[in-house]
Amino acid sequence: MKKACVIGWPIEHSRSPLIHNYWLRKYNIDGSYEKTPVEPQSIETFIRTLAASEFIGCNVTIPHKEAVFNAVDIVDEIAGRLGAVNTVFLKNNKVCGTNTDGEGFIASLHQAYPAFGLGNKTAIIVGAGGAAKAIIGALLDEGMGKVGIINRTRERIHSLQRQFGSRVFKIDMAAASNELKTCGLLVNATSQGMEGQLPLKLDIQNLNPNALVADLVYAPLETVFMERAKNQGNPTLGGLGMLLHQAVRGFELWFGVKPEVTAELHALVAADIQKARKP
Repeated sequence: MKKACVIGWPIEHSRSPLIHNYWLRKYNIDGSYEKTPVEPQSIETFIRTLAASEFIGCNVTIPHKEAVFNAVDIVDEIAGRLGAVNTVFLKNNKVCGTNTDGEGFIASLHQAYPAFGLGNKTAIIVGAGGAAKAIIGALLDEGMGKVGIINRTRERIHSLQRQFGSRVFKIDMAAASNELKTCGLLVNATSQGMEGQLPLKLDIQNLNPNALVADLVYAPLETVFMERAKNQGNPTLGGLGMLLHQAVRGFELWFGVKPEVTAELHALVAADIQKARKP
């Protein structure tokens, strides 16, 4: 029986077992997927001994993505560009790492809005951390015209400009309202709005009415930011779709079947998130 897992510290919150075990049942695969708590000081040992362990691979959640990047034997071009790994697999007895966050976002967007084109549009991303970097790279690969970044720390924006080039530009919060008039895609790539955190503070009254508004947060399923966008008529995209789609390639690498993200799976995980919110 093939076994995979998700590693993190803490790990209790992860929905990955719900997703992967659903697929194992659906495709009648003799396998298992579980949560494995790994402390930061133990991460290198876990990855170095993966080939000799019972696991054929793992997903990686916070705070281990950068540490795993440094611990694996081989990283692909995408993980190399991001400096972070969220999916680990074995190939020719080598421990390999990739990152599926960007492709998960793009697949989620295309599934929800198949007619939405990215070519020559301007995107605005709030945040400049690892998630933002993955989204920016994926958008530019898909032909996005320009990507503006709103972030408190300017050096992080400058780092993204150095990495991705002239199509990435800085937006000062004071000038954001004007830039929103012409943007085609607005993405919250911060943790603001997540349960237990304050909502994202961004005035979107002047937002292009045709702009798609996406939030990478999936708990709650609809953030205050998303609700505001929906109330003023903008199409919206929650973070749950990205969570589901980023899991696809790992499952295929480990178990040999490319799984489908269905409405049934979406409903199953959404119900679990809602259940967890109840007192």
